[in-house]
Amino acid sequence: MPGMYAGADFDLAGFCVGAVERGRVLPNLEAQRRGDLMIALGSSGPHSNGYSLIRRIVELAGLAWDAPSPFSTDATLAQSLLTPTRIYIESVLPLAKAGVLKGCAHITGGGLIENPPRAVARGLAPRFDWAAWEPPPVFRWLAEAGGVDEAEMRRTFNCGVGLVLIASARDAEAVLAALLNAGETAFVCGELAPA
Repeated sequence: MPGMYAGADFDLAGFCVGAVERGRVLPNLEAQRRGDLMIALGSSGPHSNGYSLIRRIVELAGLAWDAPSPFSTDATLAQSLLTPTRIYIESVLPLAKAGVLKGCAHITGGGLIENPPRAVARGLAPRFDWAAWEPPPVFRWLAEAGGVDEAEMRRTFNCGVGLVLIASARDAEAVLAALLNAGETAFVCGELAPA
């Protein structure tokens, strides 16, 4: 991470390990079909990605970290950019256990361009409906203040989509209802199409 570490600096990270029955491992590439829908779960902001670019944009904008946020009320720039990453386990695990998911892509580094294809079967490709959602204000500000084009925004950031689930069209309504009932912001963001 450019600009973050120097000399004897180091990064400390943690992780969790879980177990899953072999027949329930995602993605279920054999079950995926053309026309399966991609269901997005809203993010809380940049999550943990793109901060080298974010720091450059803040510097370019000439803002102090304790300045009022230009895209959020009642918060400093630092507070609004460091909104904690959403964790989706409580709303997604019941769907995985019910067997209605065919794939799942966490939108991390590589954004919406590099992550979803990793959860899609050979011969298929994720096709986003980019008009299906309005990215949260933080992403509009980053694009405008940094002069970042649309392709780079989608490759670097989650643009408001923290997780993408893949489900058959017949199950999509029930999946959406379950997510909305769990308090998620959820919407169909595209489908699987021939590669």
